[in-house]
Amino acid sequence: MGSSEQRGGRRVFTWDEVQRHCGRTDRWLVIRRKVYDISEFSKRHPGGARLIGHYAGQDATDPFTAFHVDKTLVNKYLNSLLIGELAPDQPSSESWKNVQVTEDFRDLRAAVEKTDLLQPNKLFFAGHLAHILLLELAAWLSLWYFGASLFPFLLSLVLLSTVQAQGGWLQHDFGHLSVFSKSKWNHLVHKFIIGHLKGAPASWWNHLHFQHHAKPNCFRKDPDINMHPMFFVLGKKLSVEVGKQKMKYMPYQYQHKYFFLIGPPALLPLYFQWYIFYFAVSRMQWMDLAWMVSFYIRISLTYIPLLGVRGFLTMFFLVRFVESNWFVWVTQMNHIPMAIDHDQNEEWLTMQLHATCNVHQSFFNDWFTGHLNFQIEHHLFPTMPRHNYHKVAPLVRSLCAKHGLDYQSKTLFTAFADIVHSLKESGELWLDAYLHK
Repeated sequence: MGSSEQRGGRRVFTWDEVQRHCGRTDRWLVIRRKVYDISEFSKRHPGGARLIGHYAGQDATDPFTAFHVDKTLVNKYLNSLLIGELAPDQPSSESWKNVQVTEDFRDLRAAVEKTDLLQPNKLFFAGHLAHILLLELAAWLSLWYFGASLFPFLLSLVLLSTVQAQGGWLQHDFGHLSVFSKSKWNHLVHKFIIGHLKGAPASWWNHLHFQHHAKPNCFRKDPDINMHPMFFVLGKKLSVEVGKQKMKYMPYQYQHKYFFLIGPPALLPLYFQWYIFYFAVSRMQWMDLAWMVSFYIRISLTYIPLLGVRGFLTMFFLVRFVESNWFVWVTQMNHIPMAIDHDQNEEWLTMQLHATCNVHQSFFNDWFTGHLNFQIEHHLFPTMPRHNYHKVAPLVRSLCAKHGLDYQSKTLFTAFADIVHSLKESGELWLDAYLHK
């Protein structure tokens, strides 16, 4: 059945036809069996053209449901893009290996929406913001009261590094629209926290992070694995591909060792620190740039009188160094050891389970990781307030057990160690493929 056929006055399509519209300038996708032409709209998509384009030619029902909190507003845009629907003889997705998995997950999603699991406790987030502000005040007071000798300097360094790391987890909550029912309030507080408290552009975070959620661990679609293969080879399949292609940008067989030099210590102070300014200026994100500048003005006026210019710069880059180690180990422990491959167009639950794992719950783990130890639940329900992840986790585990899906949860130390082990394994696979035909 082709696009020329009509059903109730509406055009109907086969998956073969939908799949052909997956280029840069010609993009269709499917949501709840309806076919939409997003070719022009993708350029105006608030999440960016790349994000929505990653589902061109595919079924986007579950990511659409997961990412949008105001369905009424979004449906107004969708109506103008509707061009038809799937033919009655077509499956709901062109690639689902187990339709029952998707149906059961959507039943779980519907059950979650009927409870209070998607409702935030605003006092929880207010408390986290308050503890961040109090830590920053304590960092300043330690220098103001005790002076800039070694011990108060180190104490202030630890406190400010904690402020930056915890601020990163908190901006993540508002960026995912997890706190307020109105998107505009989430966006405003997000800009304040990531811009004024951390000195980074919200638009940069949105651009990268939602692509990661849409297609985690998918090469050329997940920006978080863009270091492959320039600095690291990742995943069992991709590392062998690079080896067979005789590509060697780095001595990958040693990547599990040089990761400690150019990975956690270097990402924020040596790369992100300049790139965020380039991003904001090149994309003319002037409001974000203003929020960023307010951070650098504030922190300079606060600490230069206490430390001098040289002492302030030393403090600033040491904070970025500590924060970078904290950030990289936490954000990569859930993904780098998992399956990394080209987009296999798996259905939502299976894709997220293949690409993510959890770290066991504890008060420290929850605080230290910003509840990203519940990475599976976060990826399945990205707008869910983080204080509810532990409540939905048993339901997710039960669903995974029903369908034989591997639900991994580890100790924090094991999760960190698995990053190194996986880098060592993929480096060895690369070397073997590189040396042999």
